[in-house]
Amino acid sequence: MKEIRWHGRGGNGAFTAARLLGLAASVYGGHYAQAFPSFGPERRGAPVLGFTRIDDVVITDHSQIVDCDCVIVLDETLIDVADVLKGLRPDGVMVSNSSRSEVEFRKTFDCAGVKNLVLLDGTSIALDVLQSPIVNTVMLGAAVAAADLVDIGDAERAIGDLMPKALAGKNKDALRTAYKKVKAMSKT
Repeated sequence: MKEIRWHGRGGNGAFTAARLLGLAASVYGGHYAQAFPSFGPERRGAPVLGFTRIDDVVITDHSQIVDCDCVIVLDETLIDVADVLKGLRPDGVMVSNSSRSEVEFRKTFDCAGVKNLVLLDGTSIALDVLQSPIVNTVMLGAAVAAADLVDIGDAERAIGDLMPKALAGKNKDALRTAYKKVKAMSKT
């Protein structure tokens, strides 16, 4: 089973990204999946969590994800206020929206134990492609590239199904842009 935890702020689209990943895995990827949020009466900007599970067998565990294979951080300021690395497995992947270099990021945030760290300036991509700072599909593309969670085509189809037509095209472009950037980084 692959277990993914999304860290965002209200309005970042963390739960939408979790749902898109679950839809891509289940409807198009032929797997079983769950996607669910964890938030209360939080307002825009408050920390929120999203969760996605993907497996080849029926998933019966409906609890929050504590130990995970991948952590996706949509807003790096959350690293100072939430224990985003809690439960990340030793071989797990952390994907964070950040304009910092890896050296600067590791110096700024206590993530020395993270072997697989992927940083992408998702906000710049979102502003360029979407003309909006909402980074959910950008970071979904980065996570798909970094952690091989689903096929990128399946993620694009999920966006086409879940998002209104007026938003789907640009969000597919944002997903694909991030995916290509992360794949290119892994080759260097």
